[in-house]
Formats: sequence, structure tokens, C-alpha cells
Amino acid sequence: MNKKNNTVREIRLQYKSKLMGADETIITSAEKAYEVLKEHYDQDYLAIREEIIVLYLNNANKVLGVYKGFSGGITAAVADIRLILAVALKGLSTGIIISHNHPSGQLKPSEADKQLTKQLKEAGELFGIKVLDHVIITPYDTYFSFADEGLM
Repeated sequence: MNKKNNTVREIRLQYKSKLMGADETIITSAEKAYEVLKEHYDQDYLAIREEIIVLYLNNANKVLGVYKGFSGGITAAVADIRLILAVALKGLSTGIIISHNHPSGQLKPSEADKQLTKQLKEAGELFGIKVLDHVIITPYDTYFSFADEGLM
């Protein structure tokens, strides 16, 4: 009988925090989330193309990290819920705040925005990850919070 050499990749999860204690940002409101998120958008492209940025939080709403994994065109960006949750799981997050920008300056969420929020919220519940808010950012220093408007 021949012995087969099966090659299998090792999967390793690793989490290293460079911030400790007082340096950690805590999200206490949609306005605070907006302030943190806006720092991570490329201001040169805010009025040109849509991007999706996600904040990952622990149970005390301390920001564990940010994921800038999706960008699109003038009117849309596609988010992959599996990737958003994969980052949440790997980062040991218990909460997330998703955001995207509207280059047009329109604050009103589209049906696609509402659908994404609903799907992400339902998927997150399976893993004990809460979707705390969906923040829409515009190039005109304005924002829309699903949580503040009772849409969560």
C-alpha cells in the first residue's frame, strides 16, 4: 500500500493590538462613528466613487479596527457580506458599523442600502455579531445614520 503525502494549508488566527487603554477610540454615538469613519475615506474620491468602510468593535464599543475592502463606481459599490463577517470573526468583534459614501450628496438611503443592512444584520446574528449602525457619508460634511433614524 502506497502512503500518500497530503499537503494541507495551516490556518492560523492571530490578533495583535497596538493600542492599549486610553488610546482606544470608543463609539458612543452616530456622530462619533461619523467622525472616525470620515478619517478613513479618501477625501479626493469622496465625490467621485462609492466606497464601503466597516468599523469593528468589541463589546464595550471600542474600535478594534477598520476594513476598507470595497470600492465601486459613481453610483454603487458591492459589499461581500462573507468578507465583512470573516474580518469580524477573525478580529473577535462583537459589533460592526458599516458605512458608505454617496458621491451625489444625497442622504436618503437607497433600497439597496436598506437591503444590505438587513442582510448583514441577519447574517451577523448567526454569529453573535451586532450590526449597530449603517452610516452614509456625503462630500458635504453631512451624514445619515440608520440607527438615529430608527431603521436598525
